[in-house]
Amino acid sequence: MFGAVRRRFANGGFSSSILRQSLQATRLAPSSTSRVSDEILIHARGFEHVRKFSCLVSLRGRAISSRPVREVVSNMEHASSKRTWSRPFSSDTGDLVDAVVPFMGESITDGTLAKFLKNPGDSVEVDEPIAQIETDKVTIDVSSPEAGVIKEYIAKEGDTVEPGTKIAVISKSGEGVAHVAPSENISKKAAPQQSASEMKDEKKKPKVEASPVPAKPKAPAPPPPKPSATEPQLPPKERERRVPMTRLRKRVATRLKDSQNTFAMLTTFNEVDMTNLMKLRSDYKDAFVEKHGVKLGLMSGFIKAAVSGLQNQPIINAVIDGDDIIYRDYVDISIAVGTPKGLVVPVIRNADKMNFADIEKEINTLAKKANDGTISIDEMAGGSFTISNGGVYGSLLSTPIINPPQSAILGMHSIVSRPMVVGGNVVPRPMMYIALTYDHRLIDGREAVFFLRRIKDVVEDPRRLLLDA
Repeated sequence: MFGAVRRRFANGGFSSSILRQSLQATRLAPSSTSRVSDEILIHARGFEHVRKFSCLVSLRGRAISSRPVREVVSNMEHASSKRTWSRPFSSDTGDLVDAVVPFMGESITDGTLAKFLKNPGDSVEVDEPIAQIETDKVTIDVSSPEAGVIKEYIAKEGDTVEPGTKIAVISKSGEGVAHVAPSENISKKAAPQQSASEMKDEKKKPKVEASPVPAKPKAPAPPPPKPSATEPQLPPKERERRVPMTRLRKRVATRLKDSQNTFAMLTTFNEVDMTNLMKLRSDYKDAFVEKHGVKLGLMSGFIKAAVSGLQNQPIINAVIDGDDIIYRDYVDISIAVGTPKGLVVPVIRNADKMNFADIEKEINTLAKKANDGTISIDEMAGGSFTISNGGVYGSLLSTPIINPPQSAILGMHSIVSRPMVVGGNVVPRPMMYIALTYDHRLIDGREAVFFLRRIKDVVEDPRRLLLDA
């Protein structure tokens, strides 16, 4: 009987009176009541034309429910929406899963879809990266939420995306998925729509024979101006290439220009004899690697020297904030690292509490993440002082630019053997120029010179660190 009821409902030919009579005439068994209710609820979404009737179902003389069906349907739809919301990445069938852009950081609202790491049709594992999002600070991976096969890409390379944007559809079973390149996948979707619209336009447009238009005589073109002797000769346009700037490069350019416009920058220089630090490194490098599992470099010596200098001259570690000066009682050293995608500045936190081994391990970890593009925003946030080592690229001398909101930056350069006077004799020594660029609004020349002198004294005689002298 209830099969007939469902069929008549599906055909739209069942009235409320017939349903009431049928239900009242039928004495339901307890086991069938649940089934009938389930059947009505399951098909409630299709009862658009009978939502307003009310029925009374009797079970051995007891009233089960006299609520209008529209209330039941409303509750059913509400519960269904909750169940759908609790599975934000699943399709109705449960086989398709959406890959979306993850949360990118507190200060990052969008990014550029740099490239796809997989093609449609490729198999992926759970949390395997399938695309990269480039922001103005870091590059973020978009991972697959489930294991399966990439069915299609929704977005294109170069699109601006926000957190939560769907970029791909993953099929758990991989049924009916063909292996194509991302560009082919997108072009195949656009081609049928374009061809259909073009055919409609061609049918609608009547054919009109073009009447001949009398040609107007062309005026003679003026001769090109002769370039002056001082004007630079630019290469022909066919030999030029225009490439859009990456978000990271644009961010670096903006910050450096803002630094130049904000600070009253002044640079002071000094030179350091690297003999003793290099000898210390040579004597203990094998024992250092054996005990700590990391090589002893020169960078840790300069960081320890910078910590000593910042503790002796706290104003170098301070910053201007409006009409106030903020003194930092901690030392977080930022290390400028050049990567193929641009300059990043990871931070060694609490460097004043680290020894040489801790500093070297942290430098290696952050440098590897920066070059791999896996460094996080938190690892680059903050920092009270920056060290830039242009010597690894062979720079002999430079004037570094302050990294806002800091107040000073130390520049290291290449080590060059030069003749120096030592004890009245001219001897060759490995020398390095060091530079300190500082905000002259906050830091006077006296403090800047004393700070740089402290760097020189500690590097030339590392025993000062042990004696705090």
